Amino acid sequence: MPSKAKTVQEYLDELPPDRREAIDEIRAFILENLPPGYEEGMQWGDIGYFVPYAIYPDGYDAKPKVPLQYLGLANQKNNLMMRFLSMYTHPELRASFEDEYRASGKKLDMGGGCLRFKKIEQLPLEVVGKLIGYLPVDKFVARYDQKRNELKKK
Repeated sequence: MPSKAKTVQEYLDELPPDRREAIDEIRAFILENLPPGYEEGMQWGDIGYFVPYAIYPDGYDAKPKVPLQYLGLANQKNNLMMRFLSMYTHPELRASFEDEYRASGKKLDMGGGCLRFKKIEQLPLEVVGKLIGYLPVDKFVARYDQKRNELKKK
């Protein structure tokens, strides 16, 4: 169930200690690998990393009140989750990510663009960090616009 927290700090404060420790660790990892220009805040009841309105005022799905999300991080009932919207704008990323993930020997639990895990130790950090850092804001926005325009034409 999504949180009703208004800030990342409120979100973190409501987590049970074991989940808080894991979210703190993966959040620090995300911030280390995130390209410059993305902002962190609450989005859809989770921690989101998104394109600021100053760069992309149209917002997600042409909703100016919803910033274009690049990455999400969430505590869920049975696991932790990272949501990669780049997998939808760059489908080729998904195939290479899955191949590299499996080659690491770690178990991949993924649906759509959502990667599920229980502990950070279950993640091949080099592979995940590469995906997080892959798209600078300008390239992500350009491809998002391209994909959105393609869908409009259909």
